[in-house]
Amino acid sequence: MFSLMALLLVSTMAFAKGKTTKSSTSSFDWSPVMEAIIQVESNGNPNAVSGNSVGAMQITPILVKECNDILKKQKSKKRYTMDDRYSIGKSKEMFLLIQKYYNPENCIEKAIRSWNGGMKYSVRATNRYYKKVLAQMK
Repeated sequence: MFSLMALLLVSTMAFAKGKTTKSSTSSFDWSPVMEAIIQVESNGNPNAVSGNSVGAMQITPILVKECNDILKKQKSKKRYTMDDRYSIGKSKEMFLLIQKYYNPENCIEKAIRSWNGGMKYSVRATNRYYKKVLAQMK
Protein backbone atom coordinates (compact mmCIF):
# COMPACT_ATOMS: atom_id res chain seq x y z
CA MET A 1 0.00 0.00 0.00
CA PHE A 2 2.78 2.41 0.92
CA SER A 3 4.64 1.80 -2.35
CA LEU A 4 1.46 2.47 -4.36
CA MET A 5 0.89 5.72 -2.48
CA ALA A 6 4.51 6.72 -2.96
CA LEU A 7 4.29 5.95 -6.67
CA LEU A 8 1.11 8.02 -7.00
CA LEU A 9 2.66 10.90 -5.06
CA VAL A 10 5.83 10.92 -7.15
CA SER A 11 3.98 10.80 -10.47
CA THR A 12 1.49 13.47 -9.32
CA MET A 13 4.36 15.72 -8.21
CA ALA A 14 6.14 15.23 -11.53
CA PHE A 15 2.93 16.12 -13.37
CA ALA A 16 2.37 19.22 -11.24
CA LYS A 17 5.91 20.46 -11.78
CA GLY A 18 5.85 19.61 -15.47
CA LYS A 19 9.32 18.10 -15.26
CA THR A 20 10.05 15.21 -17.54
CA THR A 21 13.23 13.37 -18.24
CA LYS A 22 13.78 11.01 -21.10
CA SER A 23 15.08 8.25 -18.84
CA SER A 24 12.07 8.37 -16.51
CA THR A 25 9.67 8.09 -19.44
CA SER A 26 11.44 5.18 -21.08
CA SER A 27 12.05 3.21 -17.87
CA PHE A 28 8.71 3.74 -16.11
CA ASP A 29 6.95 0.46 -15.28
CA TRP A 30 3.34 0.71 -16.41
CA SER A 31 2.69 -3.01 -15.79
CA PRO A 32 0.61 -2.61 -12.60
CA VAL A 33 -1.58 0.02 -14.27
CA MET A 34 -2.04 -2.01 -17.46
CA GLU A 35 -2.87 -5.18 -15.54
CA ALA A 36 -5.42 -3.32 -13.41
CA ILE A 37 -7.00 -1.74 -16.50
CA ILE A 38 -7.23 -5.17 -18.14
CA GLN A 39 -9.07 -6.53 -15.10
CA VAL A 40 -11.48 -3.59 -14.93
CA GLU A 41 -12.11 -3.44 -18.68
CA SER A 42 -12.52 -7.12 -19.55
CA ASN A 43 -11.64 -9.29 -16.57
CA GLY A 44 -8.65 -10.39 -18.65
CA ASN A 45 -10.66 -11.57 -21.68
CA PRO A 46 -8.77 -10.75 -24.91
CA ASN A 47 -11.96 -11.46 -26.92
CA ALA A 48 -14.21 -9.08 -24.97
CA VAL A 49 -16.44 -6.83 -27.08
CA SER A 50 -18.52 -3.86 -25.96
CA GLY A 51 -19.74 -1.74 -28.84
CA ASN A 52 -16.71 -0.39 -30.72
CA SER A 53 -14.38 -1.31 -27.86
CA VAL A 54 -12.72 -4.70 -28.07
CA GLY A 55 -10.00 -6.79 -26.48
CA ALA A 56 -8.62 -7.03 -22.98
CA MET A 57 -8.08 -3.27 -22.79
CA GLN A 58 -11.28 -2.37 -24.68
CA ILE A 59 -9.54 -0.40 -27.43
CA THR A 60 -11.60 1.68 -29.86
CA PRO A 61 -10.97 2.29 -33.55
CA ILE A 62 -10.23 5.93 -32.68
CA LEU A 63 -7.37 4.87 -30.41
CA VAL A 64 -5.90 2.63 -33.12
CA LYS A 65 -6.04 5.58 -35.54
CA GLU A 66 -4.40 7.86 -32.97
CA CYS A 67 -1.59 5.34 -32.41
CA ASN A 68 -1.03 5.10 -36.16
CA ASP A 69 -0.98 8.90 -36.44
CA ILE A 70 1.66 9.07 -33.69
CA LEU A 71 3.74 6.40 -35.43
CA LYS A 72 3.45 8.32 -38.70
CA LYS A 73 4.64 11.53 -36.99
CA GLN A 74 7.57 9.56 -35.59
CA LYS A 75 8.35 8.37 -39.13
CA SER A 76 7.86 4.77 -38.08
CA LYS A 77 6.70 2.22 -40.63
CA LYS A 78 4.88 0.26 -37.94
CA ARG A 79 1.07 0.43 -37.97
CA TYR A 80 -1.64 -1.19 -35.84
CA THR A 81 -4.70 -2.92 -37.24
CA MET A 82 -8.16 -3.32 -35.78
CA ASP A 83 -7.35 -7.00 -35.15
CA ASP A 84 -4.39 -5.97 -32.98
CA ARG A 85 -6.91 -4.89 -30.34
CA TYR A 86 -7.52 -8.60 -29.59
CA SER A 87 -3.83 -9.12 -28.77
CA ILE A 88 -2.97 -8.32 -25.17
CA GLY A 89 0.63 -7.64 -26.19
CA LYS A 90 -0.32 -5.24 -29.00
CA SER A 91 -2.92 -3.58 -26.75
CA LYS A 92 -0.22 -2.92 -24.15
CA GLU A 93 2.05 -1.52 -26.87
CA MET A 94 -0.71 0.91 -27.87
CA PHE A 95 -1.23 1.92 -24.23
CA LEU A 96 2.51 2.56 -23.84
CA LEU A 97 2.67 4.56 -27.08
CA ILE A 98 -0.22 6.77 -25.94
CA GLN A 99 1.39 7.29 -22.52
CA LYS A 100 4.79 8.13 -23.97
CA TYR A 101 3.25 10.66 -26.36
CA TYR A 102 0.55 12.29 -24.20
CA ASN A 103 1.77 11.53 -20.69
CA PRO A 104 5.58 11.81 -20.71
CA GLU A 105 5.46 12.84 -17.06
CA ASN A 106 4.17 9.32 -16.26
CA CYS A 107 1.24 10.52 -14.19
CA ILE A 108 -0.70 7.43 -13.16
CA GLU A 109 -3.89 9.36 -12.51
CA LYS A 110 -3.76 10.98 -15.95
CA ALA A 111 -3.10 7.60 -17.56
CA ILE A 112 -6.07 5.94 -15.90
CA ARG A 113 -8.53 8.78 -16.35
CA SER A 114 -7.56 9.42 -19.98
CA TRP A 115 -7.86 5.70 -20.80
CA ASN A 116 -11.48 5.94 -19.72
CA GLY A 117 -12.42 9.48 -20.75
CA GLY A 118 -9.98 10.45 -23.48
CA MET A 119 -7.30 13.12 -23.32
CA LYS A 120 -9.85 15.81 -22.44
CA TYR A 121 -11.36 13.70 -19.65
CA SER A 122 -13.54 15.06 -16.89
CA VAL A 123 -12.34 14.20 -13.39
CA ARG A 124 -15.93 13.87 -12.21
CA ALA A 125 -16.94 11.59 -15.09
CA THR A 126 -13.90 9.32 -14.62
CA ASN A 127 -13.94 9.10 -10.80
CA ARG A 128 -15.67 5.72 -10.57
CA TYR A 129 -13.38 4.17 -13.19
CA TYR A 130 -10.29 5.67 -11.54
CA LYS A 131 -11.26 4.19 -8.16
CA LYS A 132 -11.93 0.76 -9.71
CA VAL A 133 -8.50 0.67 -11.36
CA LEU A 134 -6.75 1.82 -8.18
CA ALA A 135 -8.56 -0.89 -6.22
CA GLN A 136 -7.29 -3.50 -8.70
CA MET A 137 -3.73 -2.22 -8.23
CA LYS A 138 -3.78 -2.99 -4.49
